[in-house]
Amino acid sequence: MRLMSGKPKTMIVAGVMSGTSADGADIAICRVSPAAKINGTPQIKVLAHHAFPYPAKLQAAVLASLDAKDTTTAELARLSWRLGEFYAESVEKTSRDAEVKPQLVACHGQTVFHQATASPYLGKPLRCTWQLGEASLIAERLSVPVVSDFRPADMAAGGQGAPLVPMLDFCRFRHPTKNRLLLNLGGIANCSAIPAGGSIDDVLAFDTGPANMVIDACMSRLYNKRFDNGGRIAARGKSLHEVVSTFSAQTYFSQLPPKSCGREEFGEAFTSAFIAACEDHHARKQDVIATAMTFTTSTILEAYRHHYWPHLGQKAPLARATELFVAGGGARNATLMKALKEGFEALGVKVSTTADAGLAVEAKEAAAFALLGWLTWHGLPGNVPSATGASRAVVLGKVTLV
Repeated sequence: MRLMSGKPKTMIVAGVMSGTSADGADIAICRVSPAAKINGTPQIKVLAHHAFPYPAKLQAAVLASLDAKDTTTAELARLSWRLGEFYAESVEKTSRDAEVKPQLVACHGQTVFHQATASPYLGKPLRCTWQLGEASLIAERLSVPVVSDFRPADMAAGGQGAPLVPMLDFCRFRHPTKNRLLLNLGGIANCSAIPAGGSIDDVLAFDTGPANMVIDACMSRLYNKRFDNGGRIAARGKSLHEVVSTFSAQTYFSQLPPKSCGREEFGEAFTSAFIAACEDHHARKQDVIATAMTFTTSTILEAYRHHYWPHLGQKAPLARATELFVAGGGARNATLMKALKEGFEALGVKVSTTADAGLAVEAKEAAAFALLGWLTWHGLPGNVPSATGASRAVVLGKVTLV
C-alpha cells in the first residue's frame, strides 16, 4: 500500500540526522524527484543544510543515556520529547533561513542502543535498536508529516539495521565505468563500494569501525575538548603502532560483513582500555590522539584490502578507475585525510570528498534520510539487503501524519 496515491512525485523533504558522535543534528532540506528514465534512480538535490550542536546540558543528557546502566524510564521519556523539540526547532530555522518549507520530515533520531546481532533474551534470540526523538511532536510543531524510526523494519527482516546510507550512495554516485567508494567519517566509519556499472544488489557496505568516536572520546578525557580541530593535536603526536596492532586484533574486525557497530563496541569502556594501553607505553597526551587517529585509518584501509578491493575486482574487473569520496565530520580533519590519501593512493585509489562532487560533506547523511523518507512516503523499499544482510528489501520507517 502506498501512502501517496498514483506515481511518485517531486517533494521537498527535510532530512534530520543525529549520529553516533552524539554532538547534535544535521539538517538537509532536499528536493527529491522520481527517476528521469526507466531503470533510473530517484534524483536528490540539497537546497539547504545546517548543523545544530546540542546545547551542553542536552548533550550531557544524551551521552548519559547511551547504553546507560543507571537511568530511569522517566528520564528517557523526557529526553525523547526534548529531542523532538530540538529537531523541530532545527528544521524550522533551516527552513526559515532558506525560505523553503518542507512537505515531509525524515528524522533518524538519536540512537541510544543498537544490538545488531541476535542474542538470547527471555527465551528468544533477538536483535533490537532504539532511537529517541518524538515524531508526533515534530509533526505537530511543523504541521508536516514525519517519517521516523528507520532501522527496525530492516532488523525485523533479519538485517543489521545499518548501514542505511548506501541507498543514497547508489542513487547519487554510481558510475558506468568507474568503481566508487563512499566513506563516511562520523562517530563510526562506514563505507559503500559500488562496482562500475553495477546494480543495487552489487553494493557492498558495512561499518569498518570507529572514525571520530575514539578520537573524540580521547580528546574529551585528555583535553576537555569535543574534538581535535583540524587534526592539529594528532599531527604533533607519535603513533604507537603496538597499541594499534593490539586493538585491531579485536573480534569485530575479523568478522565478515554484513556487520555494524557503535558505542556498544567502541564507547567508554573501549576508550578507557585504549588510553590505558597508550599510558603503559609512556605516551604523551598528543601521542594518544595520534594513535587513535592511526587506529581509525588502519582499520579503514584493512577493510578495503580484505573486503572492498576483492569485491570490486570480482564485480567490475574492467573498471577504468576506483574513486573514493569522503564525507562526514572527519573530512574536516586534515591529518586524518592526509593519512587516508596516502594509504589509499598507494593502492591506486583516487581520494576526494563528496563536496568535489557537489554534495557538502556535512549534509550527506541527512540527505540520505531525506531520500529514505521520500521512498517510505511512496511505499518504496529503502534498505540495501546486500549491505544490511536483510532477507529482502523493505519499506523503512514509521509515518506520523498531521
